[in-house]
Amino acid sequence: MAKKVAKPAIPVELTEAQFNEFFLEHIKLGTRGPSIKIPLFKVFNYMLYVLHTGCQWQKVPIEKDASGRPEISYSQVFKHCHRWILNHSILDAFIASIGSLNNNHLLNTSVFHGDGTCTTAKKGGDNLGRNGHKHHKGDKVVAICDRNCNVVAPFIAAPGNKNECPLFPEAFAPLKTIARTLGINIIGSIMSLDGVYDSQDNRKRIFNAGMTPNINENKRNRKTIKRGRKRIFDREIYEERFRTIERVFAWEDKFKRLLLRFEVISEIHYGLKCLAYTLINLRHFCKT
Repeated sequence: MAKKVAKPAIPVELTEAQFNEFFLEHIKLGTRGPSIKIPLFKVFNYMLYVLHTGCQWQKVPIEKDASGRPEISYSQVFKHCHRWILNHSILDAFIASIGSLNNNHLLNTSVFHGDGTCTTAKKGGDNLGRNGHKHHKGDKVVAICDRNCNVVAPFIAAPGNKNECPLFPEAFAPLKTIARTLGINIIGSIMSLDGVYDSQDNRKRIFNAGMTPNINENKRNRKTIKRGRKRIFDREIYEERFRTIERVFAWEDKFKRLLLRFEVISEIHYGLKCLAYTLINLRHFCKT
C-alpha cells in the first residue's frame, strides 16, 4: 500500500525566528509607557495559548523570572492582545500570510469556495442575533478560501439572524482588493457557493470581476423548470466545498477559544478568528 503523506499541522506555538519572520514587522508598538521586559514572541505565544486551549487569561501558565516572580502579568498579555487586534496588526499579518503563500506558489486560485459559519455567544455582547435555524443567539462570519484550504479574504461578520445572501458583496470586495494589492490573478477563476447565495446580483457581481459563478440553484419551491438558458453549474466542483471551506471551519474548531464567543466586544472576537486563519495559512511554513 502507498504510504500516506502527512499534512502540515496548524501551529499553536511559534519560535522566535518564525514570529520575527511572519509577525514582528506588522506589530505596532506604542510610543508611550514602559517597554516590555520579555521578548515579544513570548507574549505572542501566551496569546496563542489562550486561543488554543480556551482557558481564562488569569490561568495562563506564565514562566517565572530569576527572582521567582511571573515574568509578565496576565493582564499585560490581555492588553497587548487587544491592542494588536484594534490597531490592525493581526489583520496586516493575515494579509501578509496570503502574500507568502502566493510567493511560494502555494495558492490554487482556479477555484474559490465561500461559506458562512455561526458561533454561539452565551455571555452576550454586541453584533448578536438569534439564529432560528441553529436555535441559538450568536453571530456568523462569511469566509472565502482557495482550493488548497487557505483563507484568502478577510471574513465579514454579522448577527446570527442575518441572511448570508446579502452579505456576499461585503465578503467579495476584500478578495478583489487583496488580489489587486498582492498581484494575484483571479480572472477566469470559479467562485463556488452554496444555494443560499443564489441571486442575480451575486452572479452579476462575480461575472463583472471576470470570474465564473458556480452556485447551486436555489429553486425556492419552484414547481416548474425555469425558462431560458441553463445556468453554469459543476457538481464536482461544488462538492469540493466539503474538502475545502468546511475543512477550514473544522480546523478553526482546534482553537477552543472560538468554539463559543466569550468576548463581549465583537471586534476582539473577530480579531482572534483572524489570528486563527493566519495560523491556518502559515501551516506550510511554521512546522510544529
